[in-house]
Amino acid sequence: MKLISFVEAGRPGWGVVRDTDVVVLTQVWPDVMTALTAGVDQIAQAADAPGVPCTPLAGLQWLPPIPAPRKILCVGLNYGRHVAEAGRELPAHPSLFARFADSLVGHREPVWKPRASDRFDYEGELAVVIGRGGRHIPASDALSHVAGYTCMAENSVRDFQKHNAQVTPGKNFERSGAIGPWLVTADDIGDPARLRVISRLNGEVMQDGDVSDLIFPIPELIAYISTFTPLSPGDVIATGTPEGVGSSRKPPRFMAAGDTLEVEIPGIGTLINTVADEPAQQGAAHG
Repeated sequence: MKLISFVEAGRPGWGVVRDTDVVVLTQVWPDVMTALTAGVDQIAQAADAPGVPCTPLAGLQWLPPIPAPRKILCVGLNYGRHVAEAGRELPAHPSLFARFADSLVGHREPVWKPRASDRFDYEGELAVVIGRGGRHIPASDALSHVAGYTCMAENSVRDFQKHNAQVTPGKNFERSGAIGPWLVTADDIGDPARLRVISRLNGEVMQDGDVSDLIFPIPELIAYISTFTPLSPGDVIATGTPEGVGSSRKPPRFMAAGDTLEVEIPGIGTLINTVADEPAQQGAAHG
């Protein structure tokens, strides 16, 4: 089952994708995050109910599948080959940082190359969306807490990322990343370790990594994160990026306005975004 969030005629909505249509469920639950609290089975039953409205998928403005998650937690250096290309040692614990919701856009929306930097790098990732929350979740039970999976362009502004030991500035420029196109429920995926993450820049494959190369697999990430913070339905965990990032290439390969970035995860879909220059702020204060 594919869950999508969108804007139609200026109003946000969400629903279940069926071929070229969306079964709209906004009248049942106001958003995907609320619906996930009821459970994926309840969502499926609501989508199959008679008389549920539908709208064509074409023409909708795509939002992130979870437009305003309570938490977006990302893992750095979690693919073995990516650690090797970065010249780093294998970590003993997951390297975690947070992203803000306004740093991400949906499918087909432009991502912004920041005015402050020319070192705008691509990072394709598998993102996990929590369905059943909890604290101190054991790794052996962690996948039962997953609602589904989606694609993320967890892009980085490399110079700001390396200004100091905290990577937060380089990971949170407004509209610098993307997520989508939809959330594919876990029952359609099975074992996420069998997935692949492929990134293309202007049609050229830049990253092609197996999720089985994760240093800290998804169950371990959920167990570790839930040790220090409660996880809630709709929370997003970005699991790390494979080798092939632009900053590790010789010469480096960074994104510029006019580029097209695709993040494909077979079995989930392809997230597509163009790159645009960050617009000038209108009416900004001067002093």
